[in-house]
Amino acid sequence: MSVSSPKVMIRSQLPWPMRIFLFLLSGALGATLMWFYDTGRMLPGKHTENVQEQIERYRAQVEKLTMERDQLSATANSGESKLNMEHAAQKQLAAQVRTLEADNMRLKEDLAFFESLLPNATGPQGVSIRRLKIDQTAPNQIRYRLLIMQGGKGDQQFVGSLQLVVNTLVGGKNAMMNFPAANSAEQEKFKLSFKHYQRVEGVLTLPEGATTRLVQARVLERGLIRAQVSANL
Repeated sequence: MSVSSPKVMIRSQLPWPMRIFLFLLSGALGATLMWFYDTGRMLPGKHTENVQEQIERYRAQVEKLTMERDQLSATANSGESKLNMEHAAQKQLAAQVRTLEADNMRLKEDLAFFESLLPNATGPQGVSIRRLKIDQTAPNQIRYRLLIMQGGKGDQQFVGSLQLVVNTLVGGKNAMMNFPAANSAEQEKFKLSFKHYQRVEGVLTLPEGATTRLVQARVLERGLIRAQVSANL
């Protein structure tokens, strides 16, 4: 063969069945890729729509539950307010009952005092202590109540003062306390001024740990004792 002879290319040719199989396989592979592409393109959008719908449902449920909670809270607060008002009303009524009972007891005592005054209206003139009552209101406090009377017609105004002498036991030792104390700011509270009678009451505060044994009430006129009476606690 000379140099000028044409070039010859040798190609291997596949059988027709194999070529048809490869062609079908390529088509199926292409179709599968296109399906995955379309499906992958569609799924995110659909998933997003589902999530959005679910979020909206959750929001609606939260709003509904919030409204129900607010309604129940308002109802509970209203019921609690009514209950507190009822309790306050009951306490107020109980306090009023106690006050009325105390007033009733005081009126009964006053009535007994007034009845005891009647026979003395025509008796000799003079000041007397009709009754002295002592009550323990606290470990170191006692409450006193007494009625002071002037016998006779009561034409003259009695002017004087009240003095309370308290015998106590402090630390195993006897002690005596005078009320009001000298130069005390409570001097005015123990002043007496009346024609027929005067009721006096108050509270005495004792030192911590003091035990009251005896209380003596004295009616003074110009420094002189005109009447006195004692009472044990």
